[in-house]
Amino acid sequence: MSKSRRGRSKVKLSRSLGIVLTPKAAKYFERRPYPPGVHGRTRRRGQSEYAIRLLEKQRLRAQYGISEAQLKIAFDHAKKQSGRVDDVLIGLLESRLDAVVARSGFARTTAQARQLVVHRHIGVNGSRVDKPSFQVKLGDVVHVLPKSRGLDVFRIAADGGHAEVIAKVPDYLDVNLEQLTTRFTRPPVRS
Repeated sequence: MSKSRRGRSKVKLSRSLGIVLTPKAAKYFERRPYPPGVHGRTRRRGQSEYAIRLLEKQRLRAQYGISEAQLKIAFDHAKKQSGRVDDVLIGLLESRLDAVVARSGFARTTAQARQLVVHRHIGVNGSRVDKPSFQVKLGDVVHVLPKSRGLDVFRIAADGGHAEVIAKVPDYLDVNLEQLTTRFTRPPVRS
């Protein structure tokens, strides 16, 4: 197992970070809204500025399923562009192919979207793409490849079966679930 993979379950990670990462973690998070471990129920004292920023960075990494190195590369790209660095960084992370597939409703989670991309079920502008970190640009059309449309996960997505577990489709994506296509219409903003 590579160093970039996390060794703990998504449910424990969700509870320790204080955010819900998967639909499965949501029900466990309701029952136990405190961090895991022996000292989870005890009250935390005031955290330092460093601890708060570290927790936010860890949340960002966990939400997008990226490694420290990938986050550093995205941050370096965001620093070079004009505008506020945090807004540009979120825009770069939201325009990753795995994030677009997950936000479009083709997959239940970012991890599942990443797997669908790596297993070569997703295309961009008619070409097969198998890199989850692929940056989708304005006007690009992300679609499920014709040979893959018969898979259960895509049939469920086309019927709207993922609607109860995923968030509302953002307004920067123009999604057609019946055709399993989505168009990237404008840059995402942090809000």
